[in-house]
Amino acid sequence: MKIIIVGNLGYIGPSVTDRFRETFPAAELVGFDIGYFAHCLSNAAYLPETKLDRQVFGDIRAFPEALLDGVDAVVDLAAISNDPMGNKFEEVTMEVNHRAAIRLAEMCKRKGVRKFVYASSCSMYGAASEYPKREDDELNPLTAYARSKVAAEKDLAVLADGGFTVTCLRFATACGFTSRLRLDLVLNDFVAGALINKEIGILSDGTPWRPMINTKDMARAFEWGVLRKAENGGDFLAVNTGSTGWNTQVKPLAEAIAAQIPGAKVTVNTEAPPDKRSYRVNFDLYEKLAPDHQPAWNLEETIREVKDNLLAMGFNDPMFRESQFIRLKTLARHMNEGRLDGNLEWVR
Repeated sequence: MKIIIVGNLGYIGPSVTDRFRETFPAAELVGFDIGYFAHCLSNAAYLPETKLDRQVFGDIRAFPEALLDGVDAVVDLAAISNDPMGNKFEEVTMEVNHRAAIRLAEMCKRKGVRKFVYASSCSMYGAASEYPKREDDELNPLTAYARSKVAAEKDLAVLADGGFTVTCLRFATACGFTSRLRLDLVLNDFVAGALINKEIGILSDGTPWRPMINTKDMARAFEWGVLRKAENGGDFLAVNTGSTGWNTQVKPLAEAIAAQIPGAKVTVNTEAPPDKRSYRVNFDLYEKLAPDHQPAWNLEETIREVKDNLLAMGFNDPMFRESQFIRLKTLARHMNEGRLDGNLEWVR
């Protein structure tokens, strides 16, 4: 088996690489990434890419079709991957997350690749807190990132057929520690703030709902996507990926983190306008279709994982929200120092 992991040098990539090497020990694993965040290592005992057979540097917007020769499955993690980046680089977000993903899928189909697994998002439900949303409920994307995922799913559905199985994993919000940590995600940010400042400052009123999932459980889902047969869900499948127990509100999440970090307190901005990005999600379909790949990590374990690894790496930066662990700040630094242009292409 030959698998290409596109966008492997980001936050989730190390978990996927580790899982795939363990599950597919004889497979040829190839990474493909533009390398924006390749240097953003955190408490890494080894370079994650040593578990690959090959690492290729390139832009998904100009993916080399020849690289797909003999490939059985492609996993597409490549994305401008959060709301602040999407808001600042809206056109690039649509190009990378939507149009380039579709061009890649079309290449895969031409080259005889059998499986295409796309990292989608529950954020496409937007303002939807009244009940847990199912896959066939109305979508209400509020951001460029969410809109890009909706558009990609729509066009991927057209490509899927008996010879080309497409799986779109609508992930809950990612969290947990990896070798390329992000601290611009709610759980990870709260843990870092509690350690550094002994305070978790909630910028909203604390009521928005967020489903969450550990990156290691995301990797289990990608594995399932590679293995999934069309009779289990159809040629095209978009499925909410997470677990019901991880539907949580922001304030209880902060309180759970404070309980694990002595002296930490939670503050709420009572003057903040309502955060419309609030959604609960129903994960029954994923539980039915993927019983052997259900999330194994819980909230308390994930908080402890992030806390213990931050302590092990000597984390003590009160300005961490300006650091390489905030992806928008890393892109801005590349641009300010002349390495990236306004289209997020490397300056040669």
